[in-house]
Amino acid sequence: MSLAFDHRTLGQRVLFGTGRAAVNIAEEARRVHAGSIMVIAGPSERELAEKVTAGIDVAVHHDDVAEHVPVDTAATAREVAAKHGVDLVISVGGGSTTGLAKAVALTTGLPILAVPTTYAGSEATTVWGLTDNGRKTTGSDDRVLPFTVVYDAELTLSLPVNLSVASG
Repeated sequence: MSLAFDHRTLGQRVLFGTGRAAVNIAEEARRVHAGSIMVIAGPSERELAEKVTAGIDVAVHHDDVAEHVPVDTAATAREVAAKHGVDLVISVGGGSTTGLAKAVALTTGLPILAVPTTYAGSEATTVWGLTDNGRKTTGSDDRVLPFTVVYDAELTLSLPVNLSVASG
């Protein structure tokens, strides 16, 4: 008996550099010729998101982020993206932020540049999830995989030490 399988590698660019998030984000936005950018970051990450995206023109900052991505929250984010003619979504934050960006991409096909600040791991998968009336639906779709992930160790320093140790 022989082993046989077909493995497809996810097409994703990863940029890593401590203290380089702002530079890497700006370079990626220019590389893909982004014209209208939506930055998704929860209220607690808003200041950080503004700092790391200061080198680009942001059309809209969206901070209506909730755990488990409620369908109404996703619909609102899609409407905001459409209203501003967005052609790139940048998520700055943890799993909920990345999840909301994925919900936008799922139906719009907009590309995502993910900038994680936690160890959620969602930025490296094609898995999405939406919650409606307490029921979570998940799936997998290539449209939700961020085309680039910008990792910067400095962005994880606000995590409590015990959470960093357990997650890392």
